[in-house]
Amino acid sequence: MIRIKLSRILGEKRISQAELARMTGIRPNTICNLYNELVERIDLEQLDLICEALECDISDILVREPSPIPLVEKNRTGFNKNK
Repeated sequence: MIRIKLSRILGEKRISQAELARMTGIRPNTICNLYNELVERIDLEQLDLICEALECDISDILVREPSPIPLVEKNRTGFNKNK
């Protein structure tokens, strides 16, 4: 699972969502959705703007946490024999 840590970074830097929206030119609703991890896709240009505005790296914002239930079936041959 990919987690968006924007809320943590904004809290640490004491920057509001509205201020980030003004700094980046990204719609406040989009910032709010990222802040609350309600998005399924992230625009790379917006991610770059956020990183520039917050002076951070992508790895500070996006973090992969392994899922307790594997999402991909793994096998040694590289294909699913059951199909």
